[in-house]
Parts: sequence; structure tokens; C-alpha cells
Amino acid sequence: MTSPLAQKLFRTKPVVPVAEEGHLSSGGLGRTLGLFPLTMIGVGATIGTGIFFTMVEAVPKAGPSVILSFLIAALTAGLTALCYAELSFKIPASGSSYSYAYASVGEFGAFVVAACLLLEYGLAVSAVAIGWSDYLNNFVQNAFGWHIPAALRSPMIASVDNTMVFHFDRINLPPMLLVGLCCFLLVRGTKESATTNAIMVLIKLAILIFFVVIALSGFDSKNFFPFFNTDNSKGMAGMAGVTAAAGTVFFSFIGLDTVATAGEEVRDPKRTVPAGILLALLIVTVFYMLVAVAAIGAQPAAKFAGQEAGLAVILQDVTGQTWPALVLSAGAVLSVFSVTLVTLYGQTRILFAVSRDGLIPPLFHKVNPTSLAPVENTMIVAALVAVVAGTVDATFLWDMVSMGTLTAFIIVSIAVPVMRRKDGDARGGFRVPFGPYVIPSLSVIACLYIMKDLPGVTFRVFVVWMTAAIATYLLYGHKHSKLNKA
Repeated sequence: MTSPLAQKLFRTKPVVPVAEEGHLSSGGLGRTLGLFPLTMIGVGATIGTGIFFTMVEAVPKAGPSVILSFLIAALTAGLTALCYAELSFKIPASGSSYSYAYASVGEFGAFVVAACLLLEYGLAVSAVAIGWSDYLNNFVQNAFGWHIPAALRSPMIASVDNTMVFHFDRINLPPMLLVGLCCFLLVRGTKESATTNAIMVLIKLAILIFFVVIALSGFDSKNFFPFFNTDNSKGMAGMAGVTAAAGTVFFSFIGLDTVATAGEEVRDPKRTVPAGILLALLIVTVFYMLVAVAAIGAQPAAKFAGQEAGLAVILQDVTGQTWPALVLSAGAVLSVFSVTLVTLYGQTRILFAVSRDGLIPPLFHKVNPTSLAPVENTMIVAALVAVVAGTVDATFLWDMVSMGTLTAFIIVSIAVPVMRRKDGDARGGFRVPFGPYVIPSLSVIACLYIMKDLPGVTFRVFVVWMTAAIATYLLYGHKHSKLNKA
């Protein structure tokens, strides 16, 4: 393949410029983050999302064996985390897996990854903000005896028995306000946002420990039998339900990717980013398993389906009092704020990296000289995310987020042996164990295993999205790429 178009599709960026260009250029982002705030960014993007919301979607699929679903997702994320850790050492740049792909598999593959990440992060922000609305309503109801009117916290486009239904007299206002507040913090600068996030994450961990302690007081081992889902009416019996649930909860591990998106704003990124990724994964996995076991033990699996503010309701049922639910709902309101904040942050940094390479308009990498933040980029992303969060049912979003995450993880895993071949073993630092093929291959296989049981509609929407992304690259990206000018 020697045609000019083919050469453009597979051209790669040199490793050193990818790692240093933002730091050396006058329009670069400021390096203000250390290991603790970086790890908290990863934890903030994950803990809360899967636990506070997706158990309502995942438990009806898998039953008590949803615990295995979290383990499968954690194992897959762990394999990929090792790949991220090696690549983040060699390519400590903003843009995460997009930057890794650009330096290894080429420009077209990088643009595909960017499209996956935009799908992953954009819909994740919307879905999480929607779930926040339920806990906010639970909090104000327990605290003040008032609830948000249904017309102001219901989606315009709803899912009823897997059918799309339109309600033009409804809008989900709370998540739109949440996205707007996160946008305000982000345009003020990364350091301030990271500090706010770290405080919220510590509050979140305390709240989840509070949940585990109280939920375990109502623990009943009978809730774990039968362990696997026995209802096969939707093809979810046995391990099929476990895998399907793993696909639903897998998006909650995108915090690993969020850590990597901050590579250009981290002090000593070659050491700090790999450590932050692995520490975030460890903390996330421990808390997910503790909360999942406590929740299943305190409530029969059949009660999870359609349950709003599920963890708060469990505490209320276990204690027979409203104050534990009030405390947990307040904690959820704060913690989900941090999830929304860091996921929105990750979305903007990916667009920043893609724009700086010339593949999308330059507006997205324009940095405010005072806050050192991409203000226009952040405001555009926040506006689009707010519209989705205010109008679309979260049921449509979870699996699409997982599809984008899994695809990006696969390409990151493939990039490890490619970079080893290009770069050799001359560079030190973190490397995946057992050579460049074993762990990346297992990561790809694990991602494909989870992906196979996602709903058919998810695959169809993904094809439409990727078609639009490829058209964008062919019509704009490859012509305006900075590598064209090199």
C-alpha cells in the first residue's frame, strides 16, 4: 500500500514530539498534578458510577453473580491497565489512548480511537449526570419532604419495554445544571478542579464505607441463592447474564483512561502516570467488591430492577429509618459530582489533543492564558453533554459507553507490541510482564469476550457513529493534519 492516501492513513507521530510538544510549546497545558490528585482523578471517574447506578441495570441480568461480572470487568481493566502503564511511560501526553495509537498504529487508527473515546466520555458524562438526579431527588425528599416534579426530572426520549417513546412535555433539568456547574469549575483551571475532585473522592469513600457497614448488618446469605440468573426469557441465564452484566458495568472503569488523559498536566509523568493508573485500579476494585457483596447480601436480586437511588433505598429498608438513606444520598450527590467533573475533563483533553494535531478545528486546542484551560472546548462539550443528559433516557447510554471503552482498550493493547518493535527495549521504565504479547493478547481477548454479549442495537449505533467519524476524517482530518505540513 503505497498510495498517498494509504501513506496518510498509517503515518505515525514520533514518540518524543508526542510526549513533549505540549510542554515545550507556548500554548501547552500547565504541569500542576502530583500522584495523589492524579490517583483521585482516576478514582473519582470510576467509584460511584458503577456502584451507585449500574447495579440497577446489571443485577437483573446476572442476579447475585453480578459479583463475577465486576470481577471479570476488573480483570479485563487490570490487563489493560498494565498496557496503559507502559504506554504512559513512553508517551506521557494529553489524549491518552489516542496519543498512544497515533505513535504506534497510525493516524487513521488514532482517529478511530478518538471517536471511541468521544462516544465513551460524552455519553458517560450524560448517563452519570442522569443518575445523579435520582439521588438528588431522594435527598431532598428525605431532608425536606419535597420532591422534584416528575416533569422536570424525566427524559424527553424514554425507553419503555425496549421501545423509544417521546414525551415532549418533559425535561431532566438537574443533570443539565450539574454539567453546567462542572463546566464552570473546569474553565477556572485544572489545579483547582483536581483539588475539588480530591475532596469529593475522600467524602465518597467515607460514604461507601458507611454503606458497607450498615448494609452488612442486614446481610442474609439466602440472597445469594440461586447465584446465577435462572430466567432465560431474555437469554440471560447462567454465564450469559454474567457476561452481559460485565458489559454494562465495564464503562465504570474508564477512570483508568481518565488518568492517562492528564499525562501532559502531570509532574514527572513517566513515573506518576503508571503509578496513578495502578493505584486507582486497586482502590476501585476493592470498593466495588465490598459494596456489591454488601448490597446483594442486604437485598434480594429481584428488587434491584427499576429501583431509583438503589443504595439509599437499601439502607432505609435495612434500618427502617430515613437518616442513613439521607446521609448516603447526600454523599452520592457529592461523589457523582466528582465523576461528572473528571469525565467531562477527560473529554475536553481528548479533543484538545486531536485538535492540536490538526484533525479537528483549532478552536478545541485554544488555551486561555490565565487559567491555562481550553475554555471554548470545555463550553462546547458541556453544552452538548447537557442536551443529551436533559433529554435522553440513561438506558440508551450505558452499553454504548462500554462499547467505546472496550474498543479503545483493544487498540491500546495492540499498541504495546507495536511500540516495542518500533522502540526496542532501549527505554527503561515500566513494562508489562511476560513480554510484549502475553498480557496485551489476554487484554484483547477479555475485551472481545465482554463485547460479544452487548445488545445488537449497541452494535448498530456504534457502526453509525464510526461511519460518521470516518467520513469526518476523510473530508477534513487527513487534509488538515499537522503531519501534512511536516
